[in-house]
Amino acid sequence: MAEYRGCELPDDLFYDLDYVWARAEGDGLIVLGITDAAQTMAGRVQKIRIKKVGTHLAKGRHVATLESGKWAGGIPCPFEGTVETVNEQVLNDPHLVNIGPYTDAWLAKVRPTDPRHAFDALTTGIVAIEALKRWIERYDVQCMRCAQP
Repeated sequence: MAEYRGCELPDDLFYDLDYVWARAEGDGLIVLGITDAAQTMAGRVQKIRIKKVGTHLAKGRHVATLESGKWAGGIPCPFEGTVETVNEQVLNDPHLVNIGPYTDAWLAKVRPTDPRHAFDALTTGIVAIEALKRWIERYDVQCMRCAQP
C-alpha cells in the first residue's frame, strides 16, 4: 500500500480519482467507499444516508450522502447498477468513515448492470496512485484519522 502525505492509497483498489474507491467481490458485487483523502477533507462525518437495497442507480447518481460539520455531499456510483447491500454499521456510526475508510467503513455493495464495463471509468495500480497524489497536492490535503468520540 502506498502512502502520501499521511493518506493511505491501496494499490489494489479501483478509483474514480476523486472521492470513490471500488473493489470487486467474488459474487459479482462491487464494494464502494470513499478514499482516505476524501474523509480527511470532509472532516468528522456525522451523518450518512445510503440508498436503499433494490435502488437502481444510473452512472454518476449518488449511492450515498455524507455530512460533516464542514461538508455535505453525494458519493457517486461510477457505473450503472443496483444496490444489494448497505453497511448498517456505518449508518449506525458514521464516524467509522474517518477511522477505517478502506475496511469497516465501506458504504454499499452494488451489482453492476453490465459487469464487463463496470470498471471502465475507474483507474487502478500505479496510474491511480500517481493521479491520487496529484489530487492530494491540488487540494493540499494532509491525511489524518479522527480519534474515537
